[in-house]
Amino acid sequence: MSVKIDPETAVMDLPRRDARDKLTGRTRYMVDMAGSDALRAVIVRAKVASAKIVRLDVSAAARMRGVRAIATAADAPELHGIGIQDQPLFARDRIRYPGEPICAIAADTLEQARAAADAVLLELEDLPACFSMADALAPDAPILHPDWKNYECIVDGVARAGNIAWEAKVLRGDVDAAFARPDVTIVESCFRVGRQSHMPFEPRGALASYEDGRYHIITSTQVPWTVRAVTAKVLGVHSSLVRVTVPPVGGAFGLKFDCSIEPMAAILSRKTGRSVSLVNSREEETTTCLCRENADIWIRSAITPEGTIAGREGVVLMDAGAYGGEQVFLSTMTAHTLGASYRLGAARFSTRVIYTNTPPNGAFRSCNGAYNAFALERHTDEICQKIGMDPMAFRKKNVLRDQDLGSTGQVFEGDVLGPMLERMEALRASTGTQEHRAAGRLYGRATTVGTWNIFVGPSTATVNLNADGSATLITASVEIGSGSITQGVPQIVAANLGIHPSKVIVKGADTDAAGYDMGTGGGRTVVSMGSAATAACAVVRKRLLETASELLQTKPENLVLRDGRVEIEGRPGSGTAIETVIARAEQTQGPISGSGSFTAPGTAKAMPGCAAGHFFDAMDLPVFVVHEGEVAVDPETGEVEVLAYRVVQDVGRAINPRAVRGQIQGAVIQGIGYGLHEQITIGPSGAIEQTGFETYHIPLAQDAVKVDIDLFEGAPSCGPLGTKGVAEVAIMNGGATMACAIANATGKKVQQLPLVASRVLGLVEGFEEMLEHPHISRKWSDNILK
Repeated sequence: MSVKIDPETAVMDLPRRDARDKLTGRTRYMVDMAGSDALRAVIVRAKVASAKIVRLDVSAAARMRGVRAIATAADAPELHGIGIQDQPLFARDRIRYPGEPICAIAADTLEQARAAADAVLLELEDLPACFSMADALAPDAPILHPDWKNYECIVDGVARAGNIAWEAKVLRGDVDAAFARPDVTIVESCFRVGRQSHMPFEPRGALASYEDGRYHIITSTQVPWTVRAVTAKVLGVHSSLVRVTVPPVGGAFGLKFDCSIEPMAAILSRKTGRSVSLVNSREEETTTCLCRENADIWIRSAITPEGTIAGREGVVLMDAGAYGGEQVFLSTMTAHTLGASYRLGAARFSTRVIYTNTPPNGAFRSCNGAYNAFALERHTDEICQKIGMDPMAFRKKNVLRDQDLGSTGQVFEGDVLGPMLERMEALRASTGTQEHRAAGRLYGRATTVGTWNIFVGPSTATVNLNADGSATLITASVEIGSGSITQGVPQIVAANLGIHPSKVIVKGADTDAAGYDMGTGGGRTVVSMGSAATAACAVVRKRLLETASELLQTKPENLVLRDGRVEIEGRPGSGTAIETVIARAEQTQGPISGSGSFTAPGTAKAMPGCAAGHFFDAMDLPVFVVHEGEVAVDPETGEVEVLAYRVVQDVGRAINPRAVRGQIQGAVIQGIGYGLHEQITIGPSGAIEQTGFETYHIPLAQDAVKVDIDLFEGAPSCGPLGTKGVAEVAIMNGGATMACAIANATGKKVQQLPLVASRVLGLVEGFEEMLEHPHISRKWSDNILK
């Protein structure tokens, strides 16, 4: 039975259903769920960056008052990791970064557990360390993972050696020929970015219990099925013996896309037979926080006399920290961010993931796209300066259009970025510029573009109809603050069933109750879970209409679902309430329920042989953004004030414009933080020097700027009702826009993020160091690319 849903029935400006409880403090997070009977646990962490473990003695700690169990590497024999299985749960024979877990201790109280941690005896033999990628890539560098050849890899055919954990490559067209053309202008740039910390209010934590031979883990995570799988793997048990449930999550931004604490709590609960609560302190969270990685980017372009891009090549070095983690997986995104946005005649890119003796890095909203956008847009402005072309005109001429090729040979559908640039000009004209507010300071304005690609991936959903006409949605997706699960997906379910979104009940994620889901992040939730829920609703809708057709003596195809009723099409007010139909179905057939699943449609294809070492050679759902910012730079202090900010964003279809605008506003502030405020430094011991909110400076209320937003709708999308993910791409160009605007204000070459006041002052006064580092020079990069 063909089902047609009017997308406009789903469009509503709805408030957050969880907002009041969160604002008033009634929401109960994982850290609120440990009762008085739960043991408290702490992690004993390494204080050095690189050492051989000669002896670990926990006997004295085990005898201390209140101590109930200690977990060590002997309790977790397996390695884990995304892409490369290279990471132990606890350090075994070797320590690779400051803060690496050595063991975990459960005691009656937190104070007793901490006292026992001080009694752990750890005898070490110091080993040489690499605290930077330059150190790790030196010819005589110590190897962090001597057994790297024995690690299990998910993707075959990648080049790995020494401290190079992974390499993802792209080659499309004859790049050498493009650069050899006598008529092209060659522009070369290099850039460096620091780490960025997620800093959610709720740290990572888990509450674990062991009953009837099964583990139950309550955890603050974005990926309950990943937690289930990793916990089972490192403990050496079947995954069916692990249940994961997720309460409300107090912020994530990618930080909680991994599994780390949960298996530790599970081991301790098995050993003690008690519930065990293990929660990071703020200092632990900040210094071992899986930051957005620091990176070095080298990029070179061959520009024709007409101002088109004949060829482009680039090298990106991603600092993984001590383990490959998510960086291995995220190295794929260079092809789809640094190699995107613009039409390229030929393309060649290499992304290398480098081991260093520093805390591991991880996924952060827009992953490596945030800094690749910075590098690409600064490089674009440098091209325009060198060839004497207006930056907006160059972008209009070169951005991807319908049927253009991406760097891997993927064919893009729809003309999106060009019209979005025109919409930005119209938005600027309607809002007016703010140059007059610079008041004697240096003024700069910049427009940047960006492309993100959504990890669509697999999801499943079940929808149950209830006797009162409501519906219960059962999924393993997690609400992490974006509103996807509390707002977006319920609106899609409601539109399919003809009920109000407030009548859609969302069950918290539970791996025992819901089918597999790849996880919440990457902009995928509304698209993937919304599509799975749509498939489930199709089953429900079919049964509902079939039952109603018997009651109303008409064919199912003549019926519509509207406002909680089943009506005869064209006859408003006819038919009956949905509750009546549900009751009839329960009597004659049983309760109405349906399940559905979804994964990437696989319509986007890369050219054969174009990409190697990638997890996704092509992406089914590109999302585009245009940002514009105006800044004033104080030439005496280097302080930057953001005078105005504008965004034109490709949203597919905004089914809740209010929520979409809220996500864009928040993401822009986070992106400005990445560009201007948030600085992480690695100390001489390899440890992160910022330990909390006192020393890591995120944007505060006075740093926020009102964002003027234009929602661009109608671009092709495989999402339900034409939706796209909106929260991920919105951060992508914050740093890029700040950098380009500051470069225009100062007339200086901007090569590094973040642009804290001291760095900006250095630019203004001419003492900021220009990047000429050997490991991102043209000669060095040529060796990689060839």
